[in-house]
Amino acid sequence: MMNCISTRSSGSPARRRTRGFTLIELIVATGILVILTGLAIPLARVIIKREKEHELRQALWLMRDAIDRYKDAADKGGFQTKVGTEGYPPDLDTLVKGIDANGKKIRFLRRVPLDPMTGNTEWGLRSMQDDPDSDSWGGQNVFDVFTKSQGEALDGTKYKDW
Repeated sequence: MMNCISTRSSGSPARRRTRGFTLIELIVATGILVILTGLAIPLARVIIKREKEHELRQALWLMRDAIDRYKDAADKGGFQTKVGTEGYPPDLDTLVKGIDANGKKIRFLRRVPLDPMTGNTEWGLRSMQDDPDSDSWGGQNVFDVFTKSQGEALDGTKYKDW
């Protein structure tokens, strides 16, 4: 009877190996996972940054297009503008609220987009009278918009220069 019990517990060598993983196999597998994770995290950061840059380009294009459409409508005499504005909108809210033209309300922008770099709707503004690289707004009109982020893009340029 003793012989029977000892033979059953020891089993064959092939059967003993298939019961589970060895410590070395677990260490190697864990090491591989750590290396792969270490490579994936920086790549994920680049992908997220690239997506934010794409969103920034879209938001800037959307607002600049609205400014251009406002300017075109003003130049065609669709509505009255203040002297000294050169036909550009006085602020971004005017593009959202719209203007009265011949009894109709014309809106150029549904809403001021969120700046993906700063997380708010506060954009840097430039008027026609400001220097092209000015960071302060003169307040006369809105000729251009830019992000207030001081960050650097993947291509090495500053976001505020886009």
